[in-house]
Parts: sequence; C-alpha cells; structure tokens
Amino acid sequence: MKYSLNIAYPGQPANSYELPCGIYTIGRGPACKIRLRDPGVSDRHALLTLRDAGATIEDLGSSNGTTVNGVPIQETVPVRPDSVIGVGSCLMRVAGLGAAVSPEPQDVSASAYGDARETEDDGEPETALPSAEHQSAARPQLTPDPVPAKAATDPMVALRREIKNQIHGELLQRLDLKRMTAARVGTEEMQSKVRDTIRSIISEVRRNHKLPESIDPNRLEKEIYDEAMRLGPLEDFIADESITEIMVNGPQQVYVERNGKLELTDQTFIDDESVLAVIERIVSPLGRRIDESQPYVDARLSDGSRVNAIIAPLSLIGPCITIRKFAKRALTAEDMVNFGTWTYDAANFLRICVLMRKNIVVAGGTGSGKTTLLNVLSGFIPPTDRIVTIEDAAELRLVQPHVVRLEARPPNIEGRGAITIRDLVRNSLRMRPDRIIVGECRGGESLDMLQAMNTGHDGSLTTVHANSPRDVISRLETMVLMSGIELPSRAIREQIASAVDIIVHESRMSDGSRKVCCISEVVGLEGQQIVMQDLFEFRQSGISENGKVQGRFMPTGSMPTFFEHLKSRGLELDPSIFDPEKQEGRYGS
Repeated sequence: MKYSLNIAYPGQPANSYELPCGIYTIGRGPACKIRLRDPGVSDRHALLTLRDAGATIEDLGSSNGTTVNGVPIQETVPVRPDSVIGVGSCLMRVAGLGAAVSPEPQDVSASAYGDARETEDDGEPETALPSAEHQSAARPQLTPDPVPAKAATDPMVALRREIKNQIHGELLQRLDLKRMTAARVGTEEMQSKVRDTIRSIISEVRRNHKLPESIDPNRLEKEIYDEAMRLGPLEDFIADESITEIMVNGPQQVYVERNGKLELTDQTFIDDESVLAVIERIVSPLGRRIDESQPYVDARLSDGSRVNAIIAPLSLIGPCITIRKFAKRALTAEDMVNFGTWTYDAANFLRICVLMRKNIVVAGGTGSGKTTLLNVLSGFIPPTDRIVTIEDAAELRLVQPHVVRLEARPPNIEGRGAITIRDLVRNSLRMRPDRIIVGECRGGESLDMLQAMNTGHDGSLTTVHANSPRDVISRLETMVLMSGIELPSRAIREQIASAVDIIVHESRMSDGSRKVCCISEVVGLEGQQIVMQDLFEFRQSGISENGKVQGRFMPTGSMPTFFEHLKSRGLELDPSIFDPEKQEGRYGS
C-alpha cells in the first residue's frame, strides 16, 4: 500500500508526493521528515501515520494546533480521502493509491518548501514561498522515520519515541541544565529537580489525555530521566548481564551483543546532541575530551567497561559509541571452564606457570576475550607480590592487596601533555614491581616490556593482537621496530626468545563463544628462527545442529622444558595431563 500526499501553500499550486507506509513527523525542525517552512508551523507539529489499514493524524502539542476539515484535533484522528488537514497555513490531503509499492521513496531536496530567508519582523522569521517552477524542480525528501527493523511493524514504538521527544524538549525549556551545572547546583538537588519536573510534565500530558494507556508513565519517567541525566537508552543494556557489548551507530540505531550474536534493538536517541551528551557524561569525569579537534576518544565506565566514541567529521552517520561491558562479577578460572573457554588441566598448568614467574603473552583477535583471560591469569599471582598494571583505559580488576594501577593520558586541547603506555612502562621499572601487567602492547612499548622481562621482572603479563602463536613473534618484532630504535632482526628475536615463555592464543568462534585454541611454549632461538612447541590445542570436530562449535581441548604430547624445575620451586603437576592418550579434556557444552 502507498499513499498520495498533496500539499498546498497559500497562493501556490498543490504538489503531490507518493509515500510508502510509515510514520512521518511534520514540522519546521530539521529532524522532521515532512518539513513545512512556514511561520505558523512548530518545530514538531504533527504526526502522520500511514498504514495498510488507513491513515491517522495527531497533533504534537503545536503552538497553533492541527485541524481536520477546519476542526482542531485533540487526539489521534483517522484521515479519509476527503479530509483536509491544516498545518499552519498549509493544507494537506492524503489518499490511498492501492497495493503497488515503490521499492524506495522518492529522494528529493527539502528546498521545495522554500529557501529559508529569515528576516527580523516582530521577532518572527519570514519564509519566502517558492514559485511553482521552483517547487516542481526540487521536492522535499519524504521518507519514514528510520525505525529499527525489529520495531518497524509496531506503530507504538514510533509514537512512544515522539512522546519522549516532546517531553524531553519541554524539560529542556523548563530547566536549563547547563546553567544549573555552571551554577554548581549539587548533583542530588539537580537530580531531584529533574525528576520532579519530568513527573509534572507527564502528569499534565495525562490530564490532557495525550498519553496512550499502553504507555506506562513510570517507565516513561525513567527513560526520560536516563536520557537527561544518565546514559539514556543505554542504562537498561548496561544493567542487563546477558549483554556483553553495546554499539550505538548514530542516534537512530543501537545494537547489542548477546551470547556472541548481534541484535538490533528498538531503542533510539532523540538526536545527535543526545548521543554527544552521553559521551560527555562518560569522558568528562576522566579528564578526557572529545570535539572537532579530537573527534575520537577511549574511556571507561565506573565499573571498568571499555568505551570508544567517535564523532563528526570522522563519523558520517552521527556520534558512535562502542561499549565493551565487563561482568559485574570478575570471572574465575572455574567460570571459564564452565563456559568452555579452557579445561581444568589447562587452567592448572597456566596457574603453575604464573607461580613459576613465567612471562606470558595472551594473544587473539579483537573481541576474543584477551583482557578477560589476562584478568583471570592475574588472579593466580600470589598476594605477597607488588603488582603494577599499565593500561590505556583501566579495565583490569585484581583482587590482590598490593596493586598500583597506572593509566595512560591523551594530549590536552593544545596537543601537549600526553603520557603513553611506553612512558608508564619505563616509569614502572623505578617503582620496585614484582610483576608488571600491560593491558595491551601495540607499539614501541613492546621493546621496553621485553627488556623489563629480561631484567629481573619475571612473571609479567601482557596481551597482543595476533592470529596465531607464531604470529605473535612477527607482531612483536614489528612493534619493537616501531620504538624508533634500529636493531638487527636477530637481536630482536633474541630479546623475544629470552623474554617470552608462554603464549596463550584465544579465538572467538563462529558461534560467538571464546575458546583458548592453543597454549605454546617458546623454547629458544636456533639460528635465525624462534623455536616453539604447542602444549595444548583445541581440535574442532564440527558444528552441532544448533550452530555450536564442537571439539576437544587436547594435549599435544609435548612436555614443557621447565617441567623438571617444578619440584625445586615446591610445585607439583601431574605429567599425565600432557599425554593425549591419557587425557581427553573436553570443552563444556
């Protein structure tokens, strides 16, 4: 089903447009899909809904009201082919055209409603109406509001959004939040005033019978408060423990990752400014900034969740936010066994490696769970050790009593004052650490980390982006060269061979699960090649009917070269865990 929309300006011939079914906001504002640049039209004037079952029009609390056949409307009113809709000085007719649907709505310029020549006349802008020739040459872009695919069949989603937008706009008019912040109004006082004002506005809307019965006023109050004072639509996702990642692609599209799979949600923001406000609330307490001169930023939430934000001019779809959530409870080795990430044998072996002060590199691709695994391995460190953690954005949550947490700092607005990971690694060597944990090596700090591992700071841990244990070696070589110090290839490989003891490679599988795919030992350097041996590996056998990855985590039969030194350290490890004929470690279902 599609519709014909006729729009007539005073003294101008009517223009006709074909519209597919959808929900259309009518007004002067730039966010409206049907823009009428007329002084008598409000920014958000009316809501036109086109469905197969018929069309309806609703006034959105406009200053001059909306009429149907000359009668002002107070609620949602059906629109018939003979109905004349009055919006400001514009008259509109809507008629159905049948079942044929064009694949895409016509895409034409918004200037059909006039080149906005605003002049001062008693404080009211005056719009020059276009000629008939101008109107036929350029037509407005009439497309439905972008509604997430999941909610496209539910008109109440768009209606709820429009009501929230109106109440939020009214809230901003009644309360100048920026002025209150500048006046140093206390947080509790500001929150109380905002809650009271939202509650008052919703009460007025209900008294005027503008709030549909299907919308819970208490839920609506919470959503608007979250939008004004907290992280808006993201609050519920942050509280949902089944969600591991949140992705905001501009104001009208929010995805989440649940059980390793992406889902499009029906949550949206009001506009770009609302997303920018959320970003500011995240980065400001950390002393970081985001603006046109620095249009991207890494930050964290109070619970340690990692945040990345990027805005225009780099982002062409509006402000984008990516939040990688951390579980409210730090995962343990047993949790990872239950999740199928590794087996008890692998966990016990790596625990022994940490106690023996072996230098461990956790490798994997983006989103493979490297930081989570690093946190679990850090939990094996004895409580008597002094630990220094170094990160871009502090994410690790160690339970030991003696932990010093360091965080890198970006440059200030003048481009000065940056403190890099490499600076912090160098500084940590003067802090008498027993263990150094670097959240991720991605540049020249790799050389300083290797030197620290070789100069008495055994038992250090870090992560590296790499696709295999062998790839870790070449990645480390490349990153050492990024330090700016020209070293021969053999010298770099000698540093790596003597510094790195164990490489743990983790992958994100096709079903969204994270699994340790390989545990390798760096044996030494022979000629120009670093010698490695795999101790454990995951052998995938197939995919189940429900899409789950099937396989077994098995020892390869190789024994670690340091096995004979366990007793001298007072540690014990069953040698049979390295025998593939005796051990059949399996991933959990």
